[in-house]
Amino acid sequence: MVDGAQFGLVMTDRREFISNSLKDVQSRIAKAAQSAGRDASQITLIAVTKTYPVEDVAILHELGQTHFGENRTEEGSEKSLVVPGTWHYQGQVQSRKLREIAAWADVIHSLDQISHIEKLNRICEESQRKIGVFIQISLDGAPGRGGVVEEDLGGLGEAVASSSALELKGLMCVPPVEYEHVLAFTEIAQIHQRFISNFPSAKSLSAGMSSDFEVAIAYGATHIRVGSQILGSRTYHP
Repeated sequence: MVDGAQFGLVMTDRREFISNSLKDVQSRIAKAAQSAGRDASQITLIAVTKTYPVEDVAILHELGQTHFGENRTEEGSEKSLVVPGTWHYQGQVQSRKLREIAAWADVIHSLDQISHIEKLNRICEESQRKIGVFIQISLDGAPGRGGVVEEDLGGLGEAVASSSALELKGLMCVPPVEYEHVLAFTEIAQIHQRFISNFPSAKSLSAGMSSDFEVAIAYGATHIRVGSQILGSRTYHP
């Protein structure tokens, strides 16, 4: 059994670890932005807290972090009730889960079906909520991975733009692991620029994670999703 003093020491050590890791990531963001001739304040850091305890999220909030990302509906719902902030859902969207997601998520990064857009809009109208959305793109069109190819973006963009309760933020992409980073983000940036020509307000690009966020920043990412570089190795649950 761990006594109160030992528990307090563990929590102090954990807070110090998270604080140092967060500062390191923030410093790397600033350097990457400077190298790209960009303003670091234009880049939103989303701390991906999936599988981490709510105590870690509370520490991040105390340290000034305000954007949090979750892939699981249940975790997002529970943690958002405890820790205030802007909550992002970035997991694959299932129609039967949309109402649950819409109850806590402020932004959804992974919409890739018109039917989901239409259903989400109806749910948000009923609850009088406004949700920001990113359309997920796929570079290789692989089934089951999530996202749509560029040729299908226009229809989804129109569906969001014509909705009453959704705000089109931009595009999101997770490059296939076999893609070289620079080539992948070059293609993503080009697709995003062509999309903006049709949807001028969709200026945001959600791209880049713990392993590649600096490259993503160099190619225009406005939202980066970082978990393990801030909170350490994950413990996955079935």
